[in-house]
Amino acid sequence: MIAPAALDPRRWWSDAITADRLLLAAKTAAAAALAWYLAPLVPLAQSEYSYYAPLGVLVSMYPTVARSASSGAQAVVGLALGIGLGLVSLAVVATGLPRIVAVAAVILIGVLLAGVRALGVGRDWVAIAGLFVLLLGGADPDGYSVSYLVTMAFGVVVGVVVNLLVVPPLRVEKADGRLSQLRDALGQALRAMSSSIAGRAFDPEAADRATAALEGTLVEVREEVDLADESRRYNPRGRRAKTPRDLGRRRLDALTGTADATRELAAALARLTAGPDVDARLPAEARRLLADAIDAVSRLVTTPPEPVATTDQLREAEESLTRYTGSLRSLDAHEEPLDAWEAAVSLRRVIAACGPFSDPDADTAAR
Repeated sequence: MIAPAALDPRRWWSDAITADRLLLAAKTAAAAALAWYLAPLVPLAQSEYSYYAPLGVLVSMYPTVARSASSGAQAVVGLALGIGLGLVSLAVVATGLPRIVAVAAVILIGVLLAGVRALGVGRDWVAIAGLFVLLLGGADPDGYSVSYLVTMAFGVVVGVVVNLLVVPPLRVEKADGRLSQLRDALGQALRAMSSSIAGRAFDPEAADRATAALEGTLVEVREEVDLADESRRYNPRGRRAKTPRDLGRRRLDALTGTADATRELAAALARLTAGPDVDARLPAEARRLLADAIDAVSRLVTTPPEPVATTDQLREAEESLTRYTGSLRSLDAHEEPLDAWEAAVSLRRVIAACGPFSDPDADTAAR
């Protein structure tokens, strides 16, 4: 039995030991140590609860500055709600309510409040903070609660400041690289289709596997582009980045359209080449021109988004596609296979997706 890829220890290692993850781990460790060292100096907090400061760092340290700030603030709000819940439960226990009932009530209400989406990551801290105050508050619940909240908030501030000042993470280059990998994979899939059509050896199952793999890659690339956009917010390095702010999003939109059209093209070719009467439905000359058109479109897809180069490849792809559709029009009306026209429509969609990058007035420079 073959284990899923997600359970492969080599995959775990490759995911954990990356430059970005190593930097984040080092920054988090340093920030946690700094917060713990400075926590006894925090006003209103008792020094015996200094260990909550490194915990505040942990809840605020994320791969982007924007997410660090928002998640840290949400965690503090969730803590405040939980601490308030814990103090109320202690007050009720003082009236004679069994503590076990109070524990159940705190968990019940905390879990209900965790359903409030506006709290973000702070949802997870409502029940935890309430339970801590109820069970660990001891003889000085007010002092414990204030120390808990203030020390955690101090750790959050330290985490955000360290993340902002020490090599603030910028994921633009990584997103550009993943977009280029997706671009090349799409080009390779199109070239494979071109070769198989020209050689009369189109394999629908191989095409399905290739397009299915592209879908998984597209999901990962979309996440990377989202993270790159987020990493530019509140980031001084983001303002100095040479890549236009929306280029990654525009490239993703173009590649998404290209991937959708590639899947449709594969389906059309599978129907077109099914059965023994392929030559009757798509004569050799039309098949050759279709292979040429797919090959020209693959070159367009793999061309970096630079206006001059894109314009040249765009012209070649359009001319090649026009020759193919012209060959279809020369057939008798009853001989024109619908799937052959659907293949042409799919190629036209790819050309349209790549078209904006040929605009000389658009800022599309990228590697």
